[in-house]
Amino acid sequence: MSSERISDAELTIMEILWERAPLTATDVAVRLPDDREWSLPTVKTLLSRLLGKAAVEHHVDGRRFLYSPLIGREDYVAHESKRLVNRLFGGKFMPLFAHLAEQENLSAADISEMERLLQEMKS
Repeated sequence: MSSERISDAELTIMEILWERAPLTATDVAVRLPDDREWSLPTVKTLLSRLLGKAAVEHHVDGRRFLYSPLIGREDYVAHESKRLVNRLFGGKFMPLFAHLAEQENLSAADISEMERLLQEMKS
């Protein structure tokens, strides 16, 4: 995966491409969330930045470009999760879990799910 960080705006574009690709820039613009009122040139700029970061690729289809992600969503989430743990918790997961447990009101279902995951990891 590219070492260049994907911005929040670029991540919006990636989410659209992960959901359905390949897409043209216009297709991406049409699928933007309601809270993003970006113009087509803005979408094209973000796609260009993602191309430069090797996060997406494009191929020519007549007079248009079709964009597809080069990074899988799962790989991106894994990379960003690890980066967060390294940056904020010195690479250790337990302080992250402790922080979440202290700061969030975890439901019984959340705790059960965490216990299930830990059991799976032990096996």
